[in-house]
Amino acid sequence: MIPETTSEKNTPVVDTELDIRGLCCTLWRGKKWIIGFAVLFAAVALVVSYLVKQEWSATAITDRPTVNSLGGYYSQQQFLRNLDVRAMPTVPVDQPGIADEAYNEFIMQLAAYDTRRDFWLQSDYYKQRQEGDARADAVLLDELISNIQFTPRDDKKVLNDSVKLTAETAPDSNRLLRQYVAFASHRAAQHLNEEIQGAWAARTTSMKAQVKRQEAVADAVYQRELRTVQHALKIAEQQGISRTQTDTPAEQLPDSDLFLLGKPMLKARLEGLQASGPTFDLSYDQNRAMLATLNVGPTIDAKFQAYRYLRTPEEPVKRDSPRRVFWLIMWGSIGALVGAGVALARRPRS
Repeated sequence: MIPETTSEKNTPVVDTELDIRGLCCTLWRGKKWIIGFAVLFAAVALVVSYLVKQEWSATAITDRPTVNSLGGYYSQQQFLRNLDVRAMPTVPVDQPGIADEAYNEFIMQLAAYDTRRDFWLQSDYYKQRQEGDARADAVLLDELISNIQFTPRDDKKVLNDSVKLTAETAPDSNRLLRQYVAFASHRAAQHLNEEIQGAWAARTTSMKAQVKRQEAVADAVYQRELRTVQHALKIAEQQGISRTQTDTPAEQLPDSDLFLLGKPMLKARLEGLQASGPTFDLSYDQNRAMLATLNVGPTIDAKFQAYRYLRTPEEPVKRDSPRRVFWLIMWGSIGALVGAGVALARRPRS
Protein backbone atom coordinates (compact mmCIF):
# COMPACT_ATOMS: atom_id res chain seq x y z
CA MET A 1 0.00 0.00 0.00
CA ILE A 2 1.21 3.51 -0.82
CA PRO A 3 0.53 6.17 1.94
CA GLU A 4 -1.45 9.17 0.80
CA THR A 5 0.49 12.39 0.88
CA THR A 6 -0.55 15.96 0.26
CA SER A 7 1.69 18.06 -1.88
CA GLU A 8 2.58 21.55 -0.76
CA LYS A 9 1.50 22.76 -4.20
CA ASN A 10 -2.06 21.79 -3.44
CA THR A 11 -2.16 23.90 -0.18
CA PRO A 12 -4.77 26.73 -0.56
CA VAL A 13 -3.28 30.23 -0.63
CA VAL A 14 -5.06 33.14 1.14
CA ASP A 15 -4.84 36.45 -0.71
CA THR A 16 -4.17 39.26 1.82
CA GLU A 17 -3.46 42.01 -0.68
CA LEU A 18 -5.81 45.06 -0.85
CA ASP A 19 -7.43 45.51 -4.19
CA ILE A 20 -7.26 49.30 -4.55
CA ARG A 21 -8.70 49.22 -8.04
CA GLY A 22 -11.60 47.09 -6.92
CA LEU A 23 -12.24 49.30 -3.88
CA CYS A 24 -12.33 52.45 -6.00
CA CYS A 25 -14.64 50.80 -8.49
CA THR A 26 -16.94 49.71 -5.69
CA LEU A 27 -17.02 53.21 -4.20
CA TRP A 28 -17.64 54.70 -7.65
CA ARG A 29 -20.54 52.39 -8.23
CA GLY A 30 -21.94 53.38 -4.79
CA LYS A 31 -21.39 57.12 -5.31
CA LYS A 32 -25.10 57.73 -5.02
CA TRP A 33 -25.08 56.36 -1.50
CA ILE A 34 -22.00 58.42 -0.56
CA ILE A 35 -23.35 61.67 -1.99
CA GLY A 36 -26.81 61.01 -0.62
CA PHE A 37 -25.69 60.38 2.94
CA ALA A 38 -23.28 63.36 2.81
CA VAL A 39 -26.08 65.66 1.66
CA LEU A 40 -28.48 64.20 4.21
CA PHE A 41 -26.11 64.63 7.15
CA ALA A 42 -25.17 68.14 6.02
CA ALA A 43 -28.83 69.11 5.69
CA VAL A 44 -29.60 67.79 9.17
CA ALA A 45 -26.62 69.69 10.58
CA LEU A 46 -27.83 72.85 8.82
CA VAL A 47 -31.32 72.51 10.30
CA VAL A 48 -29.94 71.79 13.78
CA SER A 49 -27.63 74.82 13.55
CA TYR A 50 -30.69 77.03 13.20
CA LEU A 51 -32.46 75.36 16.13
CA VAL A 52 -29.72 75.30 18.78
CA LYS A 53 -28.97 78.32 20.96
CA GLN A 54 -26.60 80.78 19.38
CA GLU A 55 -23.65 82.32 21.20
CA TRP A 56 -22.17 85.72 20.40
CA SER A 57 -19.28 87.18 22.43
CA ALA A 58 -18.33 90.84 22.90
CA THR A 59 -14.98 91.82 24.42
CA ALA A 60 -13.83 94.93 26.28
CA ILE A 61 -10.28 95.90 27.31
CA THR A 62 -9.85 98.34 30.20
CA ASP A 63 -7.11 100.31 31.88
CA ARG A 64 -6.76 102.70 34.82
CA PRO A 65 -8.81 105.93 34.59
CA THR A 66 -7.62 109.45 34.00
CA VAL A 67 -7.88 112.22 36.59
CA ASN A 68 -10.83 113.74 34.73
CA SER A 69 -12.69 110.42 34.87
CA LEU A 70 -12.31 110.24 38.66
CA GLY A 71 -13.95 113.64 39.13
CA GLY A 72 -14.53 114.69 42.73
CA TYR A 73 -13.17 111.45 44.17
CA TYR A 74 -9.63 112.42 43.17
CA SER A 75 -9.73 115.77 44.96
CA GLN A 76 -11.26 114.27 48.12
CA GLN A 77 -8.69 111.49 48.27
CA GLN A 78 -5.84 113.89 47.55
CA PHE A 79 -7.02 116.13 50.42
CA LEU A 80 -6.95 113.20 52.84
CA ARG A 81 -3.51 112.12 51.67
CA ASN A 82 -2.14 115.64 52.13
CA LEU A 83 -3.63 115.66 55.61
CA ASP A 84 -1.92 112.37 56.42
CA VAL A 85 1.43 113.65 55.15
CA ARG A 86 1.09 116.75 57.34
CA ALA A 87 0.08 114.75 60.41
CA MET A 88 2.43 111.81 59.84
CA PRO A 89 5.55 112.66 57.82
CA THR A 90 6.53 108.97 57.80
CA VAL A 91 3.75 107.95 55.36
CA PRO A 92 5.10 105.24 52.98
CA VAL A 93 6.46 106.69 49.76
CA ASP A 94 5.51 103.62 47.68
CA GLN A 95 1.80 104.21 48.29
CA PRO A 96 -0.20 103.44 45.10
CA GLY A 97 -1.56 106.36 43.12
CA ILE A 98 -5.16 107.44 43.46
CA ALA A 99 -5.99 106.28 39.93
CA ASP A 100 -4.34 102.90 40.58
CA GLU A 101 -6.24 102.49 43.83
CA ALA A 102 -9.56 103.24 42.14
CA TYR A 103 -8.80 100.92 39.22
CA ASN A 104 -7.79 98.06 41.52
CA GLU A 105 -11.17 98.32 43.23
CA PHE A 106 -12.89 98.34 39.82
CA ILE A 107 -11.00 95.21 38.71
CA MET A 108 -11.92 93.49 41.96
CA GLN A 109 -15.59 94.22 41.35
CA LEU A 110 -15.37 93.31 37.65
CA ALA A 111 -14.07 89.82 38.44
CA ALA A 112 -16.17 89.20 41.57
CA TYR A 113 -18.79 86.44 41.55
CA ASP A 114 -21.26 88.56 43.53
CA THR A 115 -21.00 91.39 41.02
CA ARG A 116 -21.85 89.08 38.13
CA ARG A 117 -24.67 87.47 40.08
CA ASP A 118 -26.22 90.78 41.15
CA PHE A 119 -25.93 92.11 37.61
CA TRP A 120 -27.91 89.23 36.14
CA LEU A 121 -30.51 89.30 38.91
CA GLN A 122 -31.41 92.90 38.09
CA SER A 123 -31.17 92.54 34.30
CA ASP A 124 -34.19 92.12 32.01
CA TYR A 125 -32.22 89.57 29.98
CA TYR A 126 -32.38 87.09 32.87
CA LYS A 127 -35.91 87.98 33.92
CA GLN A 128 -37.29 87.31 30.43
CA ARG A 129 -35.77 83.81 30.42
CA GLN A 130 -36.96 82.71 33.83
CA GLU A 131 -39.22 79.68 33.82
CA GLY A 132 -40.74 80.03 37.27
CA ASP A 133 -39.06 76.86 38.51
CA ALA A 134 -36.47 77.50 41.22
CA ARG A 135 -34.08 74.78 40.10
CA ALA A 136 -34.25 75.68 36.41
CA ASP A 137 -33.80 79.37 37.19
CA ALA A 138 -30.79 78.58 39.38
CA VAL A 139 -29.20 76.57 36.54
CA LEU A 140 -29.88 79.42 34.12
CA LEU A 141 -28.38 81.97 36.50
CA ASP A 142 -25.26 79.85 36.99
CA GLU A 143 -24.88 79.54 33.22
CA LEU A 144 -25.22 83.28 32.73
CA ILE A 145 -22.65 83.96 35.47
CA SER A 146 -20.16 81.70 33.68
CA ASN A 147 -20.86 83.58 30.44
CA ILE A 148 -18.95 86.57 31.85
CA GLN A 149 -15.23 85.78 31.77
CA PHE A 150 -12.57 88.13 33.13
CA THR A 151 -8.95 87.79 32.04
CA PRO A 152 -6.46 89.61 34.31
CA ARG A 153 -3.41 91.38 33.02
CA ASP A 154 -0.23 89.33 32.71
CA ASP A 155 3.00 91.12 31.86
CA LYS A 156 4.26 88.11 29.91
CA LYS A 157 1.13 87.15 27.96
CA VAL A 158 -1.73 89.65 28.33
CA LEU A 159 -0.84 93.32 28.50
CA ASN A 160 -4.23 94.60 29.69
CA ASP A 161 -7.28 93.41 31.61
CA SER A 162 -10.15 92.18 29.47
CA VAL A 163 -13.69 90.93 30.02
CA LYS A 164 -15.86 88.90 27.63
CA LEU A 165 -19.63 88.41 27.75
CA THR A 166 -21.54 85.77 25.77
CA ALA A 167 -25.19 86.23 24.81
CA GLU A 168 -27.68 84.80 22.31
CA THR A 169 -27.50 87.70 19.85
CA ALA A 170 -24.79 90.13 18.77
CA PRO A 171 -26.68 93.28 19.94
CA ASP A 172 -27.38 91.67 23.33
CA SER A 173 -23.75 90.77 23.91
CA ASN A 174 -22.63 94.33 23.12
CA ARG A 175 -25.35 96.00 25.18
CA LEU A 176 -25.01 93.67 28.17
CA LEU A 177 -21.23 93.99 28.29
CA ARG A 178 -21.44 97.78 28.34
CA GLN A 179 -24.04 97.58 31.11
CA TYR A 180 -21.93 95.13 33.11
CA VAL A 181 -18.80 97.28 32.96
CA ALA A 182 -20.83 100.32 34.06
CA PHE A 183 -22.42 98.22 36.83
CA ALA A 184 -19.01 97.11 38.14
CA SER A 185 -17.73 100.70 38.00
CA HIS A 186 -20.76 101.90 39.97
CA ARG A 187 -20.19 99.27 42.67
CA ALA A 188 -16.50 100.22 42.83
CA ALA A 189 -17.47 103.89 43.20
CA GLN A 190 -19.82 103.00 46.05
CA HIS A 191 -17.09 101.14 47.92
CA LEU A 192 -14.54 103.88 47.34
CA ASN A 193 -16.96 106.56 48.50
CA GLU A 194 -17.71 104.56 51.63
CA GLU A 195 -13.98 104.38 52.32
CA ILE A 196 -13.74 108.15 51.80
CA GLN A 197 -16.54 108.75 54.28
CA GLY A 198 -15.00 106.41 56.85
CA ALA A 199 -11.54 107.92 56.45
CA TRP A 200 -13.02 111.43 56.62
CA ALA A 201 -14.83 110.64 59.88
CA ALA A 202 -11.65 109.15 61.35
CA ARG A 203 -9.60 112.21 60.38
CA THR A 204 -12.27 114.51 61.85
CA THR A 205 -12.23 112.65 65.17
CA SER A 206 -8.43 112.69 65.24
CA MET A 207 -8.28 116.41 64.45
CA LYS A 208 -10.85 117.21 67.14
CA ALA A 209 -8.80 115.29 69.69
CA GLN A 210 -5.63 117.10 68.60
CA VAL A 211 -7.24 120.55 68.85
CA LYS A 212 -8.71 119.68 72.23
CA ARG A 213 -5.31 118.52 73.43
CA GLN A 214 -3.65 121.74 72.26
CA GLU A 215 -6.34 123.78 74.02
CA ALA A 216 -5.85 121.82 77.23
CA VAL A 217 -2.09 122.31 77.14
CA ALA A 218 -2.37 126.03 76.37
CA ASP A 219 -4.94 126.52 79.14
CA ALA A 220 -2.76 124.68 81.66
CA VAL A 221 0.23 126.89 80.76
CA TYR A 222 -1.97 130.00 81.00
CA GLN A 223 -3.40 129.08 84.39
CA ARG A 224 0.06 128.33 85.75
CA GLU A 225 1.42 131.64 84.50
CA LEU A 226 -1.64 133.48 85.85
CA ARG A 227 -1.21 131.95 89.29
CA THR A 228 2.48 132.79 89.26
CA VAL A 229 1.85 136.49 88.52
CA GLN A 230 -0.96 136.67 91.10
CA HIS A 231 1.28 135.12 93.72
CA ALA A 232 4.16 137.52 92.88
CA LEU A 233 1.76 140.50 93.04
CA LYS A 234 0.53 139.38 96.46
CA ILE A 235 4.11 139.20 97.75
CA ALA A 236 4.92 142.61 96.31
CA GLU A 237 1.87 144.13 98.02
CA GLN A 238 2.79 142.52 101.33
CA GLN A 239 6.35 143.87 101.13
CA GLY A 240 5.28 147.22 99.72
CA ILE A 241 7.41 146.99 96.59
CA SER A 242 6.13 149.76 94.34
CA ARG A 243 9.16 149.96 92.03
CA THR A 244 11.25 147.47 90.16
CA GLN A 245 14.01 146.18 92.42
CA THR A 246 16.09 144.35 89.74
CA ASP A 247 17.83 145.07 86.47
CA THR A 248 17.22 141.57 85.11
CA PRO A 249 14.67 141.46 82.29
CA ALA A 250 11.30 140.02 83.33
CA GLU A 251 11.61 137.14 80.84
CA GLN A 252 14.82 135.98 82.55
CA LEU A 253 13.58 136.20 86.14
CA PRO A 254 12.67 132.91 87.83
CA ASP A 255 9.08 132.59 89.03
CA SER A 256 10.17 132.94 92.66
CA ASP A 257 11.68 136.41 92.02
CA LEU A 258 8.87 137.95 89.95
CA PHE A 259 7.74 140.06 92.94
CA LEU A 260 10.89 142.18 92.40
CA LEU A 261 9.24 143.72 89.37
CA GLY A 262 7.00 145.76 91.64
CA LYS A 263 3.25 146.17 91.94
CA PRO A 264 2.66 148.43 88.89
CA MET A 265 4.41 146.12 86.45
CA LEU A 266 2.89 143.00 87.94
CA LYS A 267 -0.62 144.49 87.79
CA ALA A 268 -0.09 145.45 84.15
CA ARG A 269 1.20 141.97 83.42
CA LEU A 270 -1.76 140.40 85.18
CA GLU A 271 -4.26 142.53 83.28
CA GLY A 272 -2.52 141.67 80.02
CA LEU A 273 -2.75 137.96 80.76
CA GLN A 274 -6.42 138.21 81.71
CA ALA A 275 -7.20 140.17 78.55
CA SER A 276 -5.28 137.95 76.10
CA GLY A 277 -6.11 134.54 77.56
CA PRO A 278 -4.20 131.39 76.65
CA THR A 279 -1.54 131.64 73.95
CA PHE A 280 -1.58 129.20 71.00
CA ASP A 281 1.07 128.52 68.40
CA LEU A 282 0.62 128.50 64.60
CA SER A 283 -0.12 124.78 64.44
CA TYR A 284 -3.22 125.29 66.58
CA ASP A 285 -4.65 127.81 64.13
CA GLN A 286 -3.85 125.49 61.24
CA ASN A 287 -5.57 122.58 62.98
CA ARG A 288 -8.62 124.71 63.71
CA ALA A 289 -8.87 125.71 60.07
CA MET A 290 -8.44 122.09 58.99
CA LEU A 291 -11.08 120.98 61.48
CA ALA A 292 -13.51 123.55 60.09
CA THR A 293 -12.98 122.05 56.63
CA LEU A 294 -13.42 118.50 57.89
CA ASN A 295 -16.62 119.40 59.72
CA VAL A 296 -18.23 120.30 56.39
CA GLY A 297 -17.91 116.66 55.31
CA PRO A 298 -16.80 115.10 52.02
CA THR A 299 -18.47 115.95 48.72
CA ILE A 300 -19.42 112.53 47.38
CA ASP A 301 -19.29 111.97 43.62
CA ALA A 302 -21.38 108.86 43.01
CA LYS A 303 -20.98 108.81 39.22
CA PHE A 304 -17.24 108.95 38.67
CA GLN A 305 -15.73 106.36 36.32
CA ALA A 306 -13.07 104.05 37.74
CA TYR A 307 -11.81 102.82 34.34
CA ARG A 308 -11.23 103.80 30.75
CA TYR A 309 -11.64 101.73 27.62
CA LEU A 310 -8.75 100.58 25.50
CA ARG A 311 -11.20 98.52 23.47
CA THR A 312 -14.80 99.66 23.57
CA PRO A 313 -17.37 96.84 23.27
CA GLU A 314 -18.86 96.50 19.79
CA GLU A 315 -21.30 94.09 18.17
CA PRO A 316 -19.41 90.93 17.19
CA VAL A 317 -19.35 90.04 13.50
CA LYS A 318 -18.59 86.33 13.97
CA ARG A 319 -20.71 83.88 15.91
CA ASP A 320 -18.98 81.70 18.49
CA SER A 321 -21.48 78.87 18.30
CA PRO A 322 -22.78 77.16 16.28
CA ARG A 323 -20.13 77.45 13.57
CA ARG A 324 -22.37 76.58 10.67
CA VAL A 325 -19.71 76.04 7.97
CA PHE A 326 -17.68 73.82 10.28
CA TRP A 327 -20.77 71.78 11.12
CA LEU A 328 -21.64 71.35 7.42
CA ILE A 329 -18.12 70.17 6.58
CA MET A 330 -17.84 67.85 9.58
CA TRP A 331 -21.25 66.19 9.30
CA GLY A 332 -21.03 66.08 5.51
CA SER A 333 -17.76 64.17 5.87
CA ILE A 334 -19.34 61.81 8.42
CA GLY A 335 -22.25 61.24 6.03
CA ALA A 336 -19.85 60.48 3.18
CA LEU A 337 -18.09 57.89 5.35
CA VAL A 338 -21.43 56.29 6.26
CA GLY A 339 -22.39 56.24 2.58
CA ALA A 340 -19.08 54.63 1.72
CA GLY A 341 -19.74 51.95 4.33
CA VAL A 342 -23.18 51.28 2.87
CA ALA A 343 -21.71 51.09 -0.64
CA LEU A 344 -19.09 48.58 0.48
CA ALA A 345 -21.69 46.53 2.34
CA ARG A 346 -23.85 46.30 -0.80
CA ARG A 347 -21.05 45.30 -3.20
CA PRO A 348 -21.59 42.04 -5.11
CA ARG A 349 -19.63 39.12 -3.67
CA SER A 350 -17.80 36.61 -5.88
